[in-house]
Amino acid sequence: MAKTEFKSESKRLLDLMINSIYTHKEIFLREIISNASDAIDKLCFISLTDDKVGMDRSDFKITLRADKENRTLIITDNGIGMDKDDLENNLGTIASSGSYKFKNEMEEKQDDIDIIGQFGVGFYSAFMVAKKITVNTKKYGCDTAYCWQSSGADGYTIDEISKDSFGTDIILEIKDNTDDENYDEFLEQYRIQSLVKKYSDYIRYPIEMDMTKSRIKEETKDSEKPEYENYTETETLNSMVPIWQRRKQDVEQEEYDNFYKEKFMSMDKPLRTIVTSVEGVVTYKALLFIPSSAPYDYYTKEYKKGLQLYSSGVLIMENCEELLPEHFRFVRGIVDSADLSLNISREMLQHDRHLLTIAQNIEKKIKNELNAMLTNNREDYEKFFTAFGRQIKYGVVADYGMHKEGLQNLLMFYSSTEKQLVTLDEYVDRMKEEQKFIYFATGENAAAIDTLPQTELIRSKGFEILYCTEDVDEFTMQTLMQYNEKKFCSATNDDLGIDNDSESDENKTENDALITFVKETLGDKVAEVTASKKLVSHPVCLTAKGGISFEMEKYFNAVQPNSGMKAQRVLELNMNHSAVKSMAALIETDIEKAKKYAEVLYCQAILIAGFPLENPSEYTDLVCSLM
Repeated sequence: MAKTEFKSESKRLLDLMINSIYTHKEIFLREIISNASDAIDKLCFISLTDDKVGMDRSDFKITLRADKENRTLIITDNGIGMDKDDLENNLGTIASSGSYKFKNEMEEKQDDIDIIGQFGVGFYSAFMVAKKITVNTKKYGCDTAYCWQSSGADGYTIDEISKDSFGTDIILEIKDNTDDENYDEFLEQYRIQSLVKKYSDYIRYPIEMDMTKSRIKEETKDSEKPEYENYTETETLNSMVPIWQRRKQDVEQEEYDNFYKEKFMSMDKPLRTIVTSVEGVVTYKALLFIPSSAPYDYYTKEYKKGLQLYSSGVLIMENCEELLPEHFRFVRGIVDSADLSLNISREMLQHDRHLLTIAQNIEKKIKNELNAMLTNNREDYEKFFTAFGRQIKYGVVADYGMHKEGLQNLLMFYSSTEKQLVTLDEYVDRMKEEQKFIYFATGENAAAIDTLPQTELIRSKGFEILYCTEDVDEFTMQTLMQYNEKKFCSATNDDLGIDNDSESDENKTENDALITFVKETLGDKVAEVTASKKLVSHPVCLTAKGGISFEMEKYFNAVQPNSGMKAQRVLELNMNHSAVKSMAALIETDIEKAKKYAEVLYCQAILIAGFPLENPSEYTDLVCSLM
């Protein structure tokens, strides 16, 4: 038969589709298998009312066969097949979907049937890997079979052929390898098996393939040097029924755990499993997992957040980021919905209200599960928070604190009095009647914070302190500002809201003179020198003035060393400490030595605050000169 050319717009679409629409060449197998599944769906539906079909659901299947010698990959189904008009309309006109038309006809009859293919372009994705495509097909109820052939945009032919049974054989002649592309992989049985597992594992009909395997020859199995032989075994490559489509009461937790380990390549079982099924404005099923530990690459750019997105059992997106807020990016799982608006390649989503609705529902579900875990299983929640608490804190800070109201109840910090992680609710419940603020202190670790001079007065009053040991903690507190109408207060703040009974104002004039002397000695190293209201046993400490704290300075300088970010340093002196009194006495007798005292105390304050000395050698020489 003479070759028929594609229409000019179809030629352009074919070229665009092969070169632009699909991101990965491997997608072609998903598309061809999805079309085969649709063809079986149609005949299966007809068989419900037509006894002449002579088949029940268990008889339907999809078969794959790879022929390396002839470089062909053959996909066969025993579905409804196509006649000449179907070939002209569906394969001769690109973007004309027979499945879509069939679905519309059924909806007009108010019959509910789920069809995957809706665009009519997936078939042509095979041209990404095939130099020629042959379709041998016979439609159910017809006596004539046809062969459709095409090598791409130059057109196609349709000829009558002989075919015994209805259904379709799609024969792909795989391209030869190039310097940049290895097309041999699509003829390798284990590569084909992996693609079926990845994209089409939950197609509802068995996908079968003859697999070549190896085994020990029976007669040599007891010998010292056993011999091996190859044999062929027909294997079903897909599991067909997704675990999330089964009723929750019919699935053991061990099954969920094993699915999670296999699907997401984890050695540990999940901390929590969330199963949800929603019907309404948007219908979907979701199977979510809260991991028990963070993946090794979790806090790196390589980690990809998002849930696997399926439409009618076919994988559409490996990582759909839109389904998870950033603060819950640790959640792994699957969402399956037939209600989503897919784009032409079925690789990405059009941003629609359905997707937004699912995402909002999922966020609420995760939040409720975490709150329930915190209430009912403290040990598990602390394990979760140790792994992912930093992510929750980032969520509080992100988007200018937009999510803080929903996340603050999930926060935990190490407590100075309880010696364990506590929630903000627990802290506020324990606050003393005269306590004005929720106190927190920052440092590299709990041991370092324990020795901070700035916390002495707070501890002396028996007030609890929350330890902030992560880089995001300071930002978290500033974003929260208050909790249950109690404001947060850093231990380094000038005003702790506490009266210091140990402070003496008897020699205010002398104190003012000493402060002036120390400020003149240190110059612009400090923004201010004050008499401390918080020190008890330590002689000196540094506090920050203005909106930038010391922890912020350390963070920004670590992230961007040339940022120039610097907090204004305030040197606080404990006027009742013997070292400070000695310095004050030296002003009258040996002012140069008094200046050295001021330098030493400043350096000590720098070290206590966790900053490096600008010139350690100079400091050691200074100490030695005083010895």
